[in-house]
Amino acid sequence: MCNIGDKEEIIVVGAGIAGLSAAIVLQHSGYQVTIYEQNMQPGGKMARIEKDGFTFDVGPTIVMMPEVFEEVFQMVGRDPADYVDIQALDPLYDVYFSPGSTDSSRHYSIPSRLQDMMALVESRGYDSAQGFLHYLADIYDRYQIAKDDFIRRPFRHKRDFYNPYMIKQALKLKTFDSAANMLADYIPDSDLRDMLAFQTLYIGISPKKGPSLYSMIPMIELLYGVHFIKGGMHEMAQAMAKLLIELGGTIHYGQKVSEIVTDDDKVTGIIANDQFIAGDCVISNVDFPTTMAHLIKNPKARGKYTPEKINKMDYSCSCLIFYWGIKAEDLPLEVHNFIISDDLDTNITEIFSGQRLKDPSIYLHIPSLADSSLAPQGHHAFYTLIPVPALDVAEDDYRQSATLAYYRDKALQALSALPGLENIASQIVSETIMAPNDFEAQFGAYYGATFGLQPTLLQSNHFRPQAKSLACQGLYFTGSSTHPGAGVPIVIESGRICAKEVMRDLE
Repeated sequence: MCNIGDKEEIIVVGAGIAGLSAAIVLQHSGYQVTIYEQNMQPGGKMARIEKDGFTFDVGPTIVMMPEVFEEVFQMVGRDPADYVDIQALDPLYDVYFSPGSTDSSRHYSIPSRLQDMMALVESRGYDSAQGFLHYLADIYDRYQIAKDDFIRRPFRHKRDFYNPYMIKQALKLKTFDSAANMLADYIPDSDLRDMLAFQTLYIGISPKKGPSLYSMIPMIELLYGVHFIKGGMHEMAQAMAKLLIELGGTIHYGQKVSEIVTDDDKVTGIIANDQFIAGDCVISNVDFPTTMAHLIKNPKARGKYTPEKINKMDYSCSCLIFYWGIKAEDLPLEVHNFIISDDLDTNITEIFSGQRLKDPSIYLHIPSLADSSLAPQGHHAFYTLIPVPALDVAEDDYRQSATLAYYRDKALQALSALPGLENIASQIVSETIMAPNDFEAQFGAYYGATFGLQPTLLQSNHFRPQAKSLACQGLYFTGSSTHPGAGVPIVIESGRICAKEVMRDLE
């Protein structure tokens, strides 16, 4: 029980989106919540960089399933439109294979209307068009099962998963096959297949290793759209922080938590900026492996998650991001642009085996095309992301300037083949770089794995770290390395699950 005074007080370590989600639910339910955040802004990796008149989101940029975010506000009787301005995008994004080649047919603009998407798919052949429709129907059914029976519920005990109903539902998800294999079964056209398959990288896992269920990501985009938040994704974090404070919660910024203190198998508080703060209910929104390896010193309180076990778990890929301020006027590009490696299979193998990438895939986000306030007049903000190996497997040292220069050249070479960017190297007027080491140091991402633990079959659902610690009373977890996993809508659900688990113990 988290009893301090007449009103139960709850400490949350980290003002990431999952921590904010949990805090809002608990504060609204009558508890007193205080968040301790090491950085000077909310959001965790959903932070903001402001430099030379340009504004960039640090991490997430693609708004999917905005209704999950909106439900946070509607739950407490607020109108989300009073906090953020969310706009639907059309097209959703552009995809380039071999940009700069004479084969312009390998540039695809993905429309928001399914009717228009069918025209694109039919242009790739009857078999692929028919297979695409079967894929949508199949994965839609699986998505509904996952949403209702897995994503929104905790698996505190084995019996919560190992029971006749859940086993029956789990088998319907067909998770023993990979996303890549599922798409290959339905869609013979390689370009169309790769356009759908690469998106498992949104949650940091290879389509060759990720369960087939994760091919639901492009289905969600195609059926429900991709959106943009005016001011950038960080506005979501600011809105949630504002809501928490309006409800009576507290956020202390610049407070680095170095330990979650335990007495045998009970939480007794935290140490923040070298000060002990008492509390018998603590939620850690710090990456779960980092929490176990660095914040909990007592082996008994770690339970089965020993340092050896933590190090042997499977981690997502990381990201190397170049935030460029570009001098440019009109650009014939979209807000979201993907350049797919000519050999996607090899590219993905290199990412997850730790090799230097010979032909990386690149994601180019230009938020200033949707919101001109994010760049000075006559300029654009370029967020250029390369999925790269995490620190546990990477043969490259991202702290070395030569490594960064290698990938910078690769990114510039790829972008210079896009229309309007032939001279991009000379157009850069501002630069900031975020490497895997930075994600580890600034945001506590274990091994710099941007998306936390990989959602492999044996690291999903009951097998993934859960919200409630069974080894330490009063200790709870939320975030991308816990159930149900990574991705902004999913970590919001993680926060809700965590809050409900806390209340389950208190009531």
